Amino acid sequence: MVLSSGGARGIAHIGVIAELERRGYQISAVSGTSMGALVGGLYASGSLGLYKEWLLSLDRMDVFSLVDFTIRANGLVKGEKVLREMKKIIPDKKIEDFVLPFAAVATDITNGQEVVFKEGSLYDAIRASISIPTVFIPFENKGIQMVDGGVLNPIPINHVERKPQDILVVVDVNAHIPYFSKTNKLELAEEKKLKNDHRFKKYIYLLSGKINSFVPKNEKDKLGYFNLINKTMSLMVHQLSLMAIEKGKPDLLINIPHQSFGIFDFYKAAAIIKMGEEIAAKALDEYEKQE
Repeated sequence: MVLSSGGARGIAHIGVIAELERRGYQISAVSGTSMGALVGGLYASGSLGLYKEWLLSLDRMDVFSLVDFTIRANGLVKGEKVLREMKKIIPDKKIEDFVLPFAAVATDITNGQEVVFKEGSLYDAIRASISIPTVFIPFENKGIQMVDGGVLNPIPINHVERKPQDILVVVDVNAHIPYFSKTNKLELAEEKKLKNDHRFKKYIYLLSGKINSFVPKNEKDKLGYFNLINKTMSLMVHQLSLMAIEKGKPDLLINIPHQSFGIFDFYKAAAIIKMGEEIAAKALDEYEKQE
């Protein structure tokens, strides 16, 4: 099984895995990039259930409080606080001791090469693989500066262990396919309530201050700066994903629309997991009809 990068949309991987298991499929190996590395690594280590339970227990302000801002030219977030909290419920493990073979992909930004974690600390692998450029500061290990694996390999089909009889399942949460929002009145009411929460306003004020220290003063340029980064990364990841899928020829491709949720929508975990389950169910129905 191969799990793509995609920020918070990668939470959908949890729903896809749940649907596969519900139908009796046995996952024999996992590779992943960025959020795919986090979900895949926790699954391969036998800890995904604990992570899902913890994630669903967080409200929106809990999620925001896990963002540890810093003032550095190479990123806005340290990325240490959330992993520190995760370690309280899921201790670190060595990848080589996992129940299933697992590979996580990061990018050596200095030398322009892939870094593949198949042994060593799970949390080191996760921290390296999730380091979205300009958002997280790079992860350094043994003198190597590493960023998000999606820069070079958002769908690491070439790093998953396979046996001849295995079905290759790929989950792409960056698919450029139509998405129709089903936002209901309750969700809209919760959004309005959140915006009136003084804690949320304080968070937004802090976030704005951090961002403004890294971008031009002109308001129009500020919007252009972040839109340019997001759109550039999205287009790059999409094209690399298409090439990986074309070359890897998965038996089952599960596409999650890239417009469904934002890369920072971690507080919408329940809805994202449900979306993953529903889309996986439809894809599996079609696949099983062809068998």
